[in-house]
Amino acid sequence: MISSFGPDLDPTQRERVDAVLRFASTRLSPGARQREAEARFDRKLWDECAEFGLAGLPVPEAWGGSGLDAVDTMLVVEALGKACEDGGLVFSLCAHMFASAVPIWRSGAPAILERYLRDIASGKLLCANATTEPEAGSDIHAMKASARRDGDGYVLDGTKCFITNAPVADLFLVYAKTDPAAGFLGISAFLLPRATAGLRVVAEHGKTGLRTSPWGSVYLDDCRVPEASRVGPEGAGAALFGESMIWERCCLFAYYVGAMERALAGAIEHARTRKQFGKPLASFQSVQNRIVDMKLRLETSRLLLYRAGELHRQGKRCDDAVAMCKLWVSEAAVQSGLDAVQIFGGSGVTMETGVDALLRDAIPARIFSGTSEMQRTIIARMLGLS
Repeated sequence: MISSFGPDLDPTQRERVDAVLRFASTRLSPGARQREAEARFDRKLWDECAEFGLAGLPVPEAWGGSGLDAVDTMLVVEALGKACEDGGLVFSLCAHMFASAVPIWRSGAPAILERYLRDIASGKLLCANATTEPEAGSDIHAMKASARRDGDGYVLDGTKCFITNAPVADLFLVYAKTDPAAGFLGISAFLLPRATAGLRVVAEHGKTGLRTSPWGSVYLDDCRVPEASRVGPEGAGAALFGESMIWERCCLFAYYVGAMERALAGAIEHARTRKQFGKPLASFQSVQNRIVDMKLRLETSRLLLYRAGELHRQGKRCDDAVAMCKLWVSEAAVQSGLDAVQIFGGSGVTMETGVDALLRDAIPARIFSGTSEMQRTIIARMLGLS
């Protein structure tokens, strides 16, 4: 069990966390390195995660989810980071939940909720959020995808790239401009089944990290959808996306906190048992310093994470807390990944050991969900600097 796990846990939280730790270590970690080497998403494991209840953690129980608040969701995701060596699988689960299930639950019309949400929360339907574009990147307002009115529906055109889960998704939450001149109020969101005419997916390959999480490009060509497919009011897409990013930047990054603890435990064990020049590595001050720094990054990351989660749970404004959490955790995970590799030496750069997994999986964390530079801009704005 984890003595320093998150905040003080009540009996229900402890039971839930322990169950996730057991499930992740016994069902999800075996074979993870082989799946990663093959960049293979395992739908059977996804189905096991869904049956266990990991596909709809924040969605209310009435809609088939677990009804967890931000803090309890973080605890589950942190447990996955601690015990699951398949970071890509966890990433796909989180992308499904926070970037798709949450905005659908929060803003979907009753007809959408009745038709889709229970199957989304149960993991029976797998979702992808289609926002990023080749020319827009982090700037959502620069997107070129359009949704023009046509009778009682819309016609969507455009290209989306780097879309997590796209090759295996059953549903796509697509953002497009309904009024290019309206700025923030000119973007709307639409829920499209994979079989929608005019929607085409092309799988992409060769990611540095999170390799078991599939991604691809989504092409929309004269894609006609009914008005009922719109999620939220017309023009509410940017606000809807922003709310989903608050959930994602909080809760997804709990995975990296758990993974940092796993890397720290491995580094300590290796330093105690590996000998060089007749002495354990742990006796060398340079190694000790790296491990101490890994510990400091872990604990500061955890504090920032659960502070943001508690503010969210209390319904308080948490934009700056979430930005600080996302920025610090992503950067800390990269540096701790580097330290772990350095402590293990040559064995740290072989895929067989999996020591380099944290580093490879953390590198994209500084980019997705808003780059580190964007988080600094948010924090600077909150400080009145811009």
